[in-house]
Amino acid sequence: MNKHLLIVGGGYVGLYTAMRLQRRLRRELRDGDVHITIIDPQSYMTYQPFLPEAAAGNLSPRHMVAPLRRILPKVNILNGTVTKVDHAAREVTFQPSEGGARKISYDLIVMAAGSISRTLPIPGLTDIGIGFKTVGEAIALRNRVLHLLDVAESTDDPEVRRRALTFVVVGAGFAGVEALAELEDMAKHSTRYYRNIRPADIRWVLVEASNRVLPEVGPEMGRWTLEQLRERGIDVRLETRLDSCSGGHVKLSDGTEFHADTLVWTAGVKPSPVVNDSDLPLDERGRIKATALLTVAGTRDAFTAGDAAGVPDVTNPGQYCAPNAQHAVRQAKALADNIIRYLRGQELVQYRHKYVGSVAGLGLHQGVANVYGVKLRGLPAWLMHRTYHLSRVPTLNRKVRVVVDWTLALFFKRETISLGEMEHPREGFRAAVATNRR
Repeated sequence: MNKHLLIVGGGYVGLYTAMRLQRRLRRELRDGDVHITIIDPQSYMTYQPFLPEAAAGNLSPRHMVAPLRRILPKVNILNGTVTKVDHAAREVTFQPSEGGARKISYDLIVMAAGSISRTLPIPGLTDIGIGFKTVGEAIALRNRVLHLLDVAESTDDPEVRRRALTFVVVGAGFAGVEALAELEDMAKHSTRYYRNIRPADIRWVLVEASNRVLPEVGPEMGRWTLEQLRERGIDVRLETRLDSCSGGHVKLSDGTEFHADTLVWTAGVKPSPVVNDSDLPLDERGRIKATALLTVAGTRDAFTAGDAAGVPDVTNPGQYCAPNAQHAVRQAKALADNIIRYLRGQELVQYRHKYVGSVAGLGLHQGVANVYGVKLRGLPAWLMHRTYHLSRVPTLNRKVRVVVDWTLALFFKRETISLGEMEHPREGFRAAVATNRR
C-alpha cells in the first residue's frame, strides 16, 4: 500500500484524527505501509475552551496544551506553515519555522487548518486590540490586566487611572463572554490586595453587534446570562458596533466615547488563509467545500473537517455543522474511520451528530448550560462545564494535571502577579547594556 497521509493542522481535528489512526493502523504504521505527517506552526494542540481559565489563573497554561510529539510517537511532526496546496500534483509547499521552503508530496491529504480571528478594518484596532485564540494571547491578557491594576494603584493622574481600569471586549459569543467573566472575576478578587482600587473602579464594557449574548445556549439562558453580567456591573452594549479605537480612544456606534488601554477582540473567526492558496473547492463562505462523508467535494484523496470546512449537517438539512470543539472532536473520529475505510476500499460513512447543547463558564462557581434541553445556571452549570471539558481533554496525563490545578485552587488563593516581562525577556539586558555604554 505504502501511502503517505498528510494532515495540515495539529488542532482538534488534526490531533484526534492522528491519535485514532495511530491506534487503529498499528500494523500498517509499523510495517511502513502507511506514513502520517502533521504540519502545524506549534508543537502542541491548545484546548481552547480552557483559555479563559488560564487567563484567570485557575489553570497552568502548560496543562491545557497537548504535546504532539509525545502523544503521537508514530507520526512525523513538522513545525511550520503550508503556504500552498497543489492537490492536482499531490504536493504542498512547506515553510518551516527556520530555513527555506520545500515541497512535500503526499497520497492523501486532510485539510484541518482551523481558523483565525476575523477582524474588520477598524481604525486603531491594532493599537490596543488583542485576540483570544492562543495561549500566548490569554496569558498576555492576564498579565496586562494585572499590570494595569498596578498602574492605576501607582498613579495620581485620574485620567491615566481611568484609562488603565477600563477594559473592552468585542463579541458576546463563547470566547468573549467567558473571557470577560473570568477576567472580571479575577480583577475583582485582586482588588483586595490594592489600597486604592475598589471593584467598582474597574469598568468592563462588552460590545455586541447582535441583540443577544451567548446565542449558543438559547434565548432563555442568553437572557439570564445578560442579567447576570449586568448585575455584576458589566456595561453590556447590544446592537452596537466598534467604530474606532485609535490611540485608545474608543468610539461606539451608539455615540459613546471613552478611553481604554485594553480591547479584546472575539468577534468571530474565518478559515485559515491556506484554504485560499489551494486548488481545492471553496463554498460561499470561503471554507473548503466538504461532503457529509468528510471528503472534499468533487475531489479524490482529500478529506477535511473542523473550522476550515463547510460540513453539511445531515441532522438539520440545509445547515452546516457549527465551528466548535464539540463537532471538531466528533468529526475527527468519523474522519479517521473513513480514511481507514478509504485505504481498505470500503464504503465511507456520513458524519452524523446532533448538537447536544452548550455549556459556558462565567467565572468561579458560575456558569450557564443548555444540554439536551436541560437548562442549568449557577454552580450546577459551572460543574457541568468543568466535567464536560475535562472529559474532552486529550490523554490521561492532561486530565490529571487539570484536576490537580483545580483541586489546589480550592485550598489556595489565586496568584495575582503580572509577569509581563516574560513577553519581552531581553529588555532588561538591553537596558543594562545601554547603561554600561554611557
